[in-house]
Amino acid sequence: MLEALTGTGLATAAGLNAYIPLLVIGALSRWTGLIETPAGWEWLSDGWVMAVLAALLLLEVVADKIPGVDSVNDVVQTVVRPAAGGIAFGAGSGSRTAVVTDPGALFTSSQWFPVVLGIVLALVVHGGKAVARPVANAATLGLGAPVLSTAEDTTSIGLSLGAITAPVIVLVILVLLVVVWARLYRRRRATAREPRVQT
Repeated sequence: MLEALTGTGLATAAGLNAYIPLLVIGALSRWTGLIETPAGWEWLSDGWVMAVLAALLLLEVVADKIPGVDSVNDVVQTVVRPAAGGIAFGAGSGSRTAVVTDPGALFTSSQWFPVVLGIVLALVVHGGKAVARPVANAATLGLGAPVLSTAEDTTSIGLSLGAITAPVIVLVILVLLVVVWARLYRRRRATAREPRVQT
C-alpha cells in the first residue's frame, strides 16, 4: 500500500512539474540513503541525467511564470508530464525508502502497470492545470501566472518529498488539492451563472 502512495504522490507531482519528482528521486538516491531505486531505474541518479533534468526544470520554471508562454508550455508538456509521471510512478513504487523497506509484489508482477498508472495520474493533473491556467490568467490579467506557478512548483516539491519520506502525507495533500479544485470550480460556475448587467 505504501509503495502505491509513493508512486501516486510522485506521478501527481509530475503532473504539476515534470522534472521535480525525477530530480528528487535522482538526488535522494545519489546523495542520501532515503531512497534506493530498483534495478532498471538507476539511470535517474546519473550525473548527466540529473544535469539535463535540472536544465529542463529551469526552463520550465521560467516559462511557466510568463502569461501566454505558460499556455504554450502546457501544450508542450502534454506529452512530457505524463511520461515523467509514468517514470516517477514506476521508479518510486518499486524503490526502497525509509518507509518502504520491502516493496511488495503489488507492482512487481506486472512491470508496465505502474508506468501506465503514473501516466494516467499525471495526465489528469496536467489536464486540470492546463485548463485552469488560461482562466486564471484572464481573470487576473496575467498577474496570477507567477503565483499559481510557484504554488504548483511548491506542491510538486512537497508531494515528491512526502511521497518518499512519509507516503501517508500524500493522501492529505491529494485531498486538499481536490477540495481546492472543487471550490475553484464551484466559484467559476457560480460566476458564470450570475446575470450580466447590460449598459
